[in-house]
Formats: sequence, C-alpha cells, structure tokens
Amino acid sequence: MAGKYYDQWQVGERIEHEIRRTVTETDNLLFTTMTHNPQPLHLDAEAAKASEFGRILVNGTFTFALMVGLSVGETTLGTLVANLGYDKLVMPHPVFIGDTLRAATEIVALKDSKSRPQAGIVTFRHVMHNQRDEIVCECLRMALLQRVPS
Repeated sequence: MAGKYYDQWQVGERIEHEIRRTVTETDNLLFTTMTHNPQPLHLDAEAAKASEFGRILVNGTFTFALMVGLSVGETTLGTLVANLGYDKLVMPHPVFIGDTLRAATEIVALKDSKSRPQAGIVTFRHVMHNQRDEIVCECLRMALLQRVPS
C-alpha cells in the first residue's frame, strides 16, 4: 500500500509495518562514519567490549532513521509535502549488530493546515521493537500531507 492522503487517515489507526531489518556491522559502520560520529562505542570493538554493553552499540541515529524509513512506504510515500518535526524521541533499550527490528505506526492527531488548505498535519507515533519485543526507539513525527486531489 502506498502512502495515504491527509483525508484518508483516522486517529487511532495502526499499522504494523511488514518490512523487518536485521542490523549489520556494515549498516552501523557506514552510517556512523558518513555522519562523522567518532564515538568509540560504535566503531571500536575493544572500547565497546570494555563498556557496560560489552560489544558494539548500534548508532542511535541509525536506529531512529531506520524506524522512520520502515514506515514511509505505508504512511507518506507520494503524499508528503514536508516533515515538520519530531518530538519525544526515546531509545529505552540498546540495539546491537544482529538485532532484527520491526516498526509500527499509530495516528495520534490530525490537524487542518491553516496556511495550506490543500494539506493537513498528521501526527504519527512510530515505535520500533527488536526480536526480544523490547522497544528500542519511539517518537512522534509531524508530517504535512496532501489532501486527496479534487
């Protein structure tokens, strides 16, 4: 299913996104180096081994970006005007190389746009779980979406 228009959403609607993703060492390494993040917990196996985690910790901004990315095909693909912001981002459990992640989305608010009558604001609550059913990332995303074309 492609993204929906603003008028097609209902508060309380929930989607369990079908695509799952097992995080690889390459994912973490490329994302961390592309974003110039020198944190040894993400790059240095020996430093990570000496940490409380005992192993490489996946970059949290990768986890966040993956969660949003897994949702796009069923939420905003082809209907997005702009992402307006993200709020209440939390990462209550760590992600490790080899974890398999899945995302779900709930519609928590709908608001007509005052400045763009042909669009409206949808607030999505995205939640990502690992294979142990632990929440590893959660946030609210406010997106300006097109209305159904007339």
